Amino acid sequence: MSDITGPATQQHTPSLFGDNSHEVVDVRTGMFGSNDSGDTSGFGGLTRVVGIPNASPRPLGSWYDDVVDVLEEILHEQDTTTAIESVVVDRDELTLFIAREHLVAVCQALRDDQDLRFELSLGVSGVHYPHDQGRELHAVYHLTSVTHGRSLRLEVAAPDEDPTIPSTVSVYPGNDWHERETFDFFGINFTGRDDLTRIEMPDDWPGHPQRKDYPLGGIPVEYKGATIPPADQRRSYS
Repeated sequence: MSDITGPATQQHTPSLFGDNSHEVVDVRTGMFGSNDSGDTSGFGGLTRVVGIPNASPRPLGSWYDDVVDVLEEILHEQDTTTAIESVVVDRDELTLFIAREHLVAVCQALRDDQDLRFELSLGVSGVHYPHDQGRELHAVYHLTSVTHGRSLRLEVAAPDEDPTIPSTVSVYPGNDWHERETFDFFGINFTGRDDLTRIEMPDDWPGHPQRKDYPLGGIPVEYKGATIPPADQRRSYS
């Protein structure tokens, strides 16, 4: 999802994505999305268009077509042709949007096939898109082929009502702690693995603090004899 900064009038929104490369899901005004006088940043006239990149047409360019063709052939042989939801090339980066029920099979194919060999996963990150209805929670995987010197991204979505995504630890063991961190901060439940517990926040911490619907909150901080109140008690931006 991209934030594109533009003029302070919403009627200019279509021109920012004039090539239909993105689906506009939100238009935010001000530095913090505030619509009232709570925004004291001086950026009250700023407009940001939030868009999700649309699927890219063929040819994709570079080595992308070859990788996608090989992966699709493998998935066809496994009768999992619906695994790839869309393929996006944005800013010279390849992203494959994968149906969550086929994530492990896709990772296995990407790792093991001799023409792919994406043997290294750099971890799992969570993203919360409240405006992506039915797909609010995303897990993002950055994979690298050391053999072929290539990198791509996998993105998997799950709804708020069922925030479950299969664990990839069986394919990429290094994702263990990353899945726990993503669960800790975003509440995504990675199924098919043991010990999915918080890794940074206390076990009794309420909620998942990197979701966009999490309250600002905070705790008082002592600094050189003075007490700084929590952020939500100092100034409100919404």
